[in-house]
Amino acid sequence: MQLLSQLDVAGLLPFIAVGFGAQLVDGALGMAFGVICNTLLVAVMGVAPARASANVHIVETFTTAVSGISHALHGNIDRGLFLRLLIPGVIGGVTGAYLLTNLDGNTVKPFVLGYLIAVGVYLLIRGLVFPPKVSKPKVVEPLGLIGGFMDAAGGGGWGPIVTSNLLVQGVEPRKVVGTVSAVEFFLTSIVSATFIYHLGVKDFATATIGLLIGGVAAAPLGALFAKRIPMKVMLVLVGTVLTITSTYGFVRAVLM
Repeated sequence: MQLLSQLDVAGLLPFIAVGFGAQLVDGALGMAFGVICNTLLVAVMGVAPARASANVHIVETFTTAVSGISHALHGNIDRGLFLRLLIPGVIGGVTGAYLLTNLDGNTVKPFVLGYLIAVGVYLLIRGLVFPPKVSKPKVVEPLGLIGGFMDAAGGGGWGPIVTSNLLVQGVEPRKVVGTVSAVEFFLTSIVSATFIYHLGVKDFATATIGLLIGGVAAAPLGALFAKRIPMKVMLVLVGTVLTITSTYGFVRAVLM
């Protein structure tokens, strides 16, 4: 309670705006909340990569819990695929979180932003490609390991990397979204615990609460946009925004 009473309302506003905008996109796409939040926090607001990633994962612990339960109730989870993604995803996530919290922020920043540029370009390209026919996935465990690692190291990327690659392999879309969302709850929970262990929880209140408020407020609008805006259009828009903002941050980080 003492921590909450010390919050600066004006200081919350930028984080509320970031959470609101990111959730609008995530509600329409089913992915990219973490990537967008991390891009804006690191590239625009100047938050250290490890702290930005930690804040995003703490918020996602709550949002992915609701999402995973919802998908389970609607029968959108493939149990076999869930188990194949879970262990590699958690291992990759903990490894990425550990490495990020033990590296100097200024040193790792260009690499994180470079990764986010790649994610933005990937989403842009993905938005221009027709989805393949439904088939069983061949590459799952390595995908989970890489997705978990990059998600922790970049503050986002599990959804864009894992979901998009499974769709490319032809997995049924509703099973992909449901299963990846369910696994993400366990991933974000463990990654958040890893960050808190290394960084502590004291300085997380403002950013975390701000992102939570913005995300919750935008959730109904994101669902509405999902019905009105074609997914291909949203992917192109997200890819464009991520590429531009991450490139801007990357150039600044390299030149500084």
